[in-house]
Amino acid sequence: MRESLGDRAFNAVNMLVLVVVSVVTLFPLYYVFVVSFTEPGEFADKNGFVLLPGRWSVSAYEYLLSTSAFIKATGVSAFLATVGTLCSLIITSAFSFGLSRKRLHGRKTMLFMVMFTILFNPGIIPLYLLVRDLGLINSIWSLIVPVLTSGWYVILMKSFFDSIPAELEEAAMIDGCNELSIFVRIILPLSAASLAAFGLFYAVAYWNTFFSAVLYINDFTKVPLQIVLRNMLIDSDTAVGGASAVEMASDKQLPTQTIKMAAVVVSTLPILAVYPFLQKHFTKGVMLGSVKG
Repeated sequence: MRESLGDRAFNAVNMLVLVVVSVVTLFPLYYVFVVSFTEPGEFADKNGFVLLPGRWSVSAYEYLLSTSAFIKATGVSAFLATVGTLCSLIITSAFSFGLSRKRLHGRKTMLFMVMFTILFNPGIIPLYLLVRDLGLINSIWSLIVPVLTSGWYVILMKSFFDSIPAELEEAAMIDGCNELSIFVRIILPLSAASLAAFGLFYAVAYWNTFFSAVLYINDFTKVPLQIVLRNMLIDSDTAVGGASAVEMASDKQLPTQTIKMAAVVVSTLPILAVYPFLQKHFTKGVMLGSVKG
């Protein structure tokens, strides 16, 4: 079918708008990446604006990876993203599976309580008091336990479990499986797409933990990476690991800006590296849980 002049003009305008939006969106990421690899002397000579470095350097990354505060914060964020995600998936999937069984006593009451948590938030002060009374202040677990699951994710995963034929469970019970065996051997393998999608949600949330760390963590050796990154970006005189960013730069003859950009790249790289492997499960897992409910 031949396109009219108006259709071609419309497609051209759409393409132009998409190109402009793409450039505006990707340029900050490109600039951060380029500056982080720019040779310190060249960055200083060009007054801090580099589109394409003539001399590439990894000195900013070498310094970051030799800084104990940054390494410890990266380890804390990695612990949150791995252990926290695993715990959240276990709690969410087990709770959702239980709610999907119609023979569960008190099922409607628990569903009402889950929906209530979606509509009403307890607030910062009650949550802080709860964490304090649990003895979790200044503990890494204070960044995991209060956010172990989400009512919205529980509802979506429950809807996914509802779509699994009940005949599979009945056949497994005839073969002698109990509820735990059915959940581990049958339900979870069938839920790989859903688990991958929600696992990505949880991993990103744990990796980007910031506000809860500000509330509950007082020991700088236990803060996640986002706190250290915020301290480095908000003020060049902010202390990081006992030394200011200016002092860090002067010790290694590095511009402060290159260290900041390298820290941004390091903090975003893990999620960017994991996402392509889970992308194929992302849409499938979420849609199965939301459409077939």
